[in-house]
Amino acid sequence: MSPEHRYTHGHHDAVLRSHRWRTAGNSAAYLLPSLRPGQRLLDVGCGPGTITLDLARQVAPGEVVGIDRAPEVLDGARAASTREGADNVSFLVGDVYGLDLPDDLFDVVHAHQVLQHLADPVAALVELRRVCRPGGLVAVRDADHAAMTWFPESAALERWLALYRQVAQRNGGEPDAGRRLFAWARSAGFPAVECSASAWCFSTPEDRSWWGETWAGRVTQSSLAEQSLELDLATREDLDELALGWRRWAEDEDGWFAVLHGEVLCRA
Repeated sequence: MSPEHRYTHGHHDAVLRSHRWRTAGNSAAYLLPSLRPGQRLLDVGCGPGTITLDLARQVAPGEVVGIDRAPEVLDGARAASTREGADNVSFLVGDVYGLDLPDDLFDVVHAHQVLQHLADPVAALVELRRVCRPGGLVAVRDADHAAMTWFPESAALERWLALYRQVAQRNGGEPDAGRRLFAWARSAGFPAVECSASAWCFSTPEDRSWWGETWAGRVTQSSLAEQSLELDLATREDLDELALGWRRWAEDEDGWFAVLHGEVLCRA
């Protein structure tokens, strides 16, 4: 049976706007040099499929399968696939702890921002290794929330980060997953693990506006907001103040925000 966990973000439009921004270039650059035409690839926790479709272009005509727990988010991924004419991609509902797929099926298994939300990330990695052929790659990238940093200083953003960490941990996740990926991969029994790190950086007026407004929406309207209220960790007024803090940060001409990610390429 899968360990119980609750997805902190949910699938509100404010969340999906952020997820749809992600591409292989800005979220899987560490993996791209290892991809070849004809490889079979699995994208676990694919969400709206923007990274999946980028990876599919890299390995075409190889088969690509995207898997997510949320059927509703896969509808958008399938629509995007149809619009782009990506005939080597399919999307399935699935559970990372028990994939309904044969052993040794894929050359590459990819998971972006997945392990941080799981109660047992090592068990998930063991399952990803199972469906990867011997000698293939399991590629994982996760943010590290404790390493997020910004300027100017903002009491509201400090409170936002503390609140997010509380909710994520109550949900059984590990918000500081990035720094733990190497240890988790070793515990899962991978014989060779290559580590790296990279960051998202938001500093232009356009990037600040988009990032700040995305989070202003997430702290007031998404599952994060609902869970914060449900767990009695914040009031509606608290959440509105966090949203205002995000908008003020975005409006500051000196505004700068970085999200550090840990990355591992695990040889199966």
